[in-house]
Amino acid sequence: MSNEPHPETDATPPQTADELMQAATARIAELEAERAELEDRWKRAEAETANIRARGRREVEETRQFAVQKFARDVVEAADNLHRGLTAIPAAAPGEPELVAKLREGFEGVERNILSLLERNGIKREDPTGAVFDPNLHQAMAEQESAEHPPGTVIQAWTDAWTLNGRLLRPAMVVVAKAPAGAPAGRMDTTA
Repeated sequence: MSNEPHPETDATPPQTADELMQAATARIAELEAERAELEDRWKRAEAETANIRARGRREVEETRQFAVQKFARDVVEAADNLHRGLTAIPAAAPGEPELVAKLREGFEGVERNILSLLERNGIKREDPTGAVFDPNLHQAMAEQESAEHPPGTVIQAWTDAWTLNGRLLRPAMVVVAKAPAGAPAGRMDTTA
């Protein structure tokens, strides 16, 4: 056997019941403090794990929703070009050849189909005409004096705004109303 002292066996045991009770109470308090610290660490670790899982789910969902953003921009460009082509076709007129009317109807059907397909996939077109200019959705291409519209109102849209699941894909290119020369600054009264 070794001659080294053993703290548990060599320590002087408490002599009285009060000393024994104080030692036991101190040990219980020490163990309760240790348990509380371990419980706190465990709860924090659980909360951090839950946060990491939630963040991971959000990132995966966001990646899934916006992974097609570049492709969506290209499709939106094609849809805009189709719309420009349709607006360039003259309106239906009496006596026009049946072939022209059928082509117009066919292209209009294709456009409706493309817009429906885009909407089903979270891509929306928004016409800003008449809306208040919003730099988050609109790109001002020009300002035009107007007594008919309050300053800051979109009076013409050269292109529509496009969004993908609520995120801007392409801003609308717009003409914004401004107060006529000599008019007071600020919003005009349109109630007259």
